[in-house]
Amino acid sequence: MLKKSNRKILVGVISSALFSVSSVSLVLAEDNQTHNLMSGSGEPVLSNQEGNCVKTPVSPNDPNRPFEVCGDVRDSDGDGVFDDKDECPNTPKGAKVDERGCPDSDNDGVADDKDDCPNNTPEEISAGVDSRGCPRDSDGDGVPDYRDRCPNTPRGQVVRADGCAESDVRSVDVSTLSADVSFAVNKSDLRSEARQILDEKAAQIIQLNDVIFDVIVVGHTDSTGSNKYNQSLSERRAASVMNYLISKGVSASVIKAHGEGEDRPIASNNTKDGRAKNRRVEISVRKIQ
Repeated sequence: MLKKSNRKILVGVISSALFSVSSVSLVLAEDNQTHNLMSGSGEPVLSNQEGNCVKTPVSPNDPNRPFEVCGDVRDSDGDGVFDDKDECPNTPKGAKVDERGCPDSDNDGVADDKDDCPNNTPEEISAGVDSRGCPRDSDGDGVPDYRDRCPNTPRGQVVRADGCAESDVRSVDVSTLSADVSFAVNKSDLRSEARQILDEKAAQIIQLNDVIFDVIVVGHTDSTGSNKYNQSLSERRAASVMNYLISKGVSASVIKAHGEGEDRPIASNNTKDGRAKNRRVEISVRKIQ
């Protein structure tokens, strides 16, 4: 049997324990906010993985200290990268950042502090960027891949603005218009028969737009008349064909025209039939595929 003094001590212990439980319950009831414990040595547990830290009620003895994510690891600049992994901890609010927490203004995967081209447009980065953050130029021809129609041009080749060189031409389709069918004698105005033929030709060229290197229109004459006159007539006829194709939708940037006069016959000018063959306009479609 317990002595009276011992019973008083036991009652006191039980009362103290109940009071402690009541106090904890009161804290739980009054404040549902939680924070994560530090490690046993008092150091922050630097982890944001679920389950790595124990959650407890906010301590009423430390009401002014804001406990944040697990282990009290903060994201001081609010960029979504915790301070322990943030190599650029003072990023301006709202700035896009990479996995290091550093700004990447153009979202090309290269942080601004390493980006020589920090203001790329979506089109400029559509074909990728190099280690400097600039549009990739795989063949080193000075034309970035996103607008390079011939991205595998051999080194050292002189290329056009679209990145293609003469060496990229893979095939040539040549069509010949008879000048006698296409034009009146000594004239450069297209006849209706020629327009019908060129309507079909324009449609074919437009369909091949992605693989066309260029379109070359060349006028030719027979040897009748002076060399000077024949040169002028061949140029005018070539220009007439080129302008008509452009009016039907062929890009002016890929087509050009010139005249050869009587200098390149394909038949003898000593016969009527031969001279008729020499009076012609040739349309060469050069393709890169």
